[in-house]
Amino acid sequence: GPNIGLISSLCIHARINEFGFIETPYRRVKNGKVSEEIEFLTAEKEDEVVIAQANAPIDERGRFGEDRVKARLQSDYPMVEPEKVQFMDVAPNQIVSAAAALIPFLEHDDANRALMGSNMQRQAVPLLRPEAPIVGTGLEEKIARDSRTVIVAERNGSVESVTGDSIVVEYDIDENSVEAIMSFDDKRRVEYRLTKFLRTNQDTAINQKPVVREGQRFKKGDILVDGCATDKGELALGRNVLVAFMPWRGYNFEDAIIVSERIVAEDVFTSVHVEEFELQVRDTKRGEEELTREIPNVSEEATKDLDENGIIRMGAEVNEGDILIGKITPKGETDPTPEEKLLKAIFGEKAGDVKDASLKAPPGMKGIVISTKLFSRKKKDTESKKEDKRRLESLERSRKRDIQELTEKLARKLDQFLAEEKSAGIRDTDGNVVLRAGTSLKADTFQSLENVDKLDYNQDWVDDKRKQNVVIKIYENYRQKLSEIEELYRHEKNKVQLGDELAPGIVQLAKVYVAKKRKLQVGDKMAGRHGNKGVVSTIVPVEDMPFLPNGRPVDLILNPLGVPSRMNIGQLFELALGWAGEQLGVTFSSPIFDGASWEEVQEYLNKAGVNPNSKSALIDGRTGDKFDQEVTVGYLYMMKLSHMVDDKIHARSIGPYSLITQQPLGGKAQFGGQRFGEMEVWALEGYGASHVLQEILTAKSDDVLGRAKIYEAIVKGENLPEPNVPESFNVLMRELQGLGLEVKIE
Repeated sequence: GPNIGLISSLCIHARINEFGFIETPYRRVKNGKVSEEIEFLTAEKEDEVVIAQANAPIDERGRFGEDRVKARLQSDYPMVEPEKVQFMDVAPNQIVSAAAALIPFLEHDDANRALMGSNMQRQAVPLLRPEAPIVGTGLEEKIARDSRTVIVAERNGSVESVTGDSIVVEYDIDENSVEAIMSFDDKRRVEYRLTKFLRTNQDTAINQKPVVREGQRFKKGDILVDGCATDKGELALGRNVLVAFMPWRGYNFEDAIIVSERIVAEDVFTSVHVEEFELQVRDTKRGEEELTREIPNVSEEATKDLDENGIIRMGAEVNEGDILIGKITPKGETDPTPEEKLLKAIFGEKAGDVKDASLKAPPGMKGIVISTKLFSRKKKDTESKKEDKRRLESLERSRKRDIQELTEKLARKLDQFLAEEKSAGIRDTDGNVVLRAGTSLKADTFQSLENVDKLDYNQDWVDDKRKQNVVIKIYENYRQKLSEIEELYRHEKNKVQLGDELAPGIVQLAKVYVAKKRKLQVGDKMAGRHGNKGVVSTIVPVEDMPFLPNGRPVDLILNPLGVPSRMNIGQLFELALGWAGEQLGVTFSSPIFDGASWEEVQEYLNKAGVNPNSKSALIDGRTGDKFDQEVTVGYLYMMKLSHMVDDKIHARSIGPYSLITQQPLGGKAQFGGQRFGEMEVWALEGYGASHVLQEILTAKSDDVLGRAKIYEAIVKGENLPEPNVPESFNVLMRELQGLGLEVKIE
C-alpha cells in the first residue's frame, strides 16, 4: 500500500500503559524548581501542560539558569518564565527511536538522510569479525543486551570451561542461604549452549562466540558470550575504516565507493550466509515418491555425496547444478493395475517407471553443506512400532529417575533447614500422623521417610512461623519443578507417538542448509550511519591507493560531492572524532542532541597530534606525487548491507516461457529474461537499428518457429532465416475474435 515504507517504532523511554495508550516520562517542575520526581504522560495530558526541553541549563539546586525557558505547549514553542513550566523532558534522546538514537551527531544530519541511516542499520549484514564503533552514542551496549543475542552472567562466579559451542560457569551460591534452600533450580553449575551458524530469514548467520577465558572471575551482569553483531557486548554492525573524501579517476562518480584490496584480503567485510533448500515427498495418485540415491540416467559421480536417503552429506562442497536431494517420482500415465502393484511389491520400487525429480543447486551457488534434516510421517509397520515402544520405555525410565532425584532433593532440603527443630506434629495428606509432636528432627529424618512428597505442608510443622512459611515455599517450588518435568516428558512422548507434523499429502520433508563466505566485491552496497550509501565500484591494489605521509594507505575513497547537497554533516564530525579516537586508542560516546561540539572534536584532534580540521596531505600511490590540495581524512563506521550483487546478478540463455504469450518469464526467481521495454525500443529507433529491433521483437522473444530455425541455422553455420509472426500478434487476434470481431490476415 501507500505506507509500505513506514515502520513505526516506540521512542526511547516510551511505554504502553494499561489502557493501551503510549506514554512517555517527564520530570515534574514545581515553582521553577526541577524535581527528581518522574511522571508518565499520555498525549492528551501532554496537551494541557508546559514542557521544558531536556537541555535547558539548570543549577545544582535544580533551578533554571535563565529568565526565559524554551518550552513546548501543544504545537507551539514559546519562551516562558521558569515559574510557568510544569514538566521537563528526562533526556534529549527521548524524541527518537532506538534505531535513530544509534546515529552519532544526528543533530547535524538532514531528516531525510537520518531516516535512511536508521533504516539501513536494519539491513546491515552480521560480519565474520564485527567491531564496535569508535564513535558511538552510548546506547550500543543497552541495545545489544536488550536484543538477547548476548549471554549475561546471572550472578557472581567463575568460568569452569570454554569450548566453541558451550561454556560452563560456576556461580557463587551459599548452599545454606534460605534462597538456595527454597530453590530447586540447580544454578550452581550452569552450562550455556551457544548458537552456531543458525540461519536467519535474510539468509545471514547467527553465531555466538565466548568472550571469557577458562578460570576467569566475573560479576553479575558481565557479558559471557557475544552474539552475531556484537563486540564485547556492544552492538557492532560494521567496521571502522580509514576514509578519504576525494575524487579518484572517476571511480567514485555518483556515490560509488572505491575500496582497497586490504579490506578484501583481511576479510574486513566478509560475512557468512546460510541458504535453506527443501524438498517434499508426496503421495501422488500414481504411487508414492521416494528419496533415494539411485536416480535413473545420472552418473555415479553426480551422486557420490548422497546418503542412502538421497540427502547430500554434511561437509560436501556444492556448486551450481549439483544434486542436493535425490528424489524419484512414478511417471506411469495411468493408475497401476493390481498385477503391477503385486510385481512392484515383489521386486521393489525399481520395477515401475520412474523419473528424476531431484533438487539441484540453483545458478551461482557455491558453498558447503552445514546441516541436513529429514522429517517423516508416522509409519505403521511392526519395526517402527517396536522402535517407538523402546523409546517410550526409555523416556518413562528417565522420567521416574528425574522425579526420584527431585524428591530426594526435597528431603535433603527439609533436613538441612529443620535439623535440631522440635516437631509440632507432621501428618500426610490423608491425615495419618507421620512424626509425633515433640519429636526432635535430625539431619536425616525426612530422608528416612518414604513419601516425603505426600506430607501435608499447610499445617504447622514447627512453632517458628518464619520457618513454616519457608517450608510452604519449598513445597510450592517442588510442585512447580515437578510439573515442569512432567510437561517436558509429555511433550517428548507426544513427539514419539505422533511423529513429525507435516502438511496433508506430504510423506517426508528433507531440508539442506548450505553455508558460504562472501567477501566484499564490486556491486555490493555499503553505507555509513548517516544515510551515506553507495555501491563498490572498484577494488584497488593497496600500492595504488593514496596514502598518508606516515605511509598508511586509506581503505575507502568516498566522493566529496556526496556531502554538501545531502546535508548530512554528521559524517564529517564522526570522521574527525574517529581519527582522534583511533590515534589516542579511545572510544567516544556522543549522545544525540547532547553530543560533542566542533570545538571539542578539534581539542581531541590536537591531543592526537593530527590536523585540527581532520585534513592531511595525501600522496598518490600510482605516481608517488603529492596531491595539490589537502584531503579530509578520518575513521568512519561503515556497514555492508544485505543488497549484495551475488543475490541480484542473473543471466539466461534458454529457459522457461509463458504458455500464452510464448515470451520468456521475468525475474531472477523464475530464471526469466530481460524486459526490453518501451523506452529501450525508442533508443534503438533513435539509431535506426531496425534489424536488431526486429530480432529482439521476434527471434529473441516469441517467434516460436523462428527460435528453433535460428538455432538450427547457427549450428549448421547457415544464414539466418526470415522472421515469422510473433505469437503475441496471434494473442491479440484471438483477443479481438473473443470480442466478436472477425479478424483475418490477408
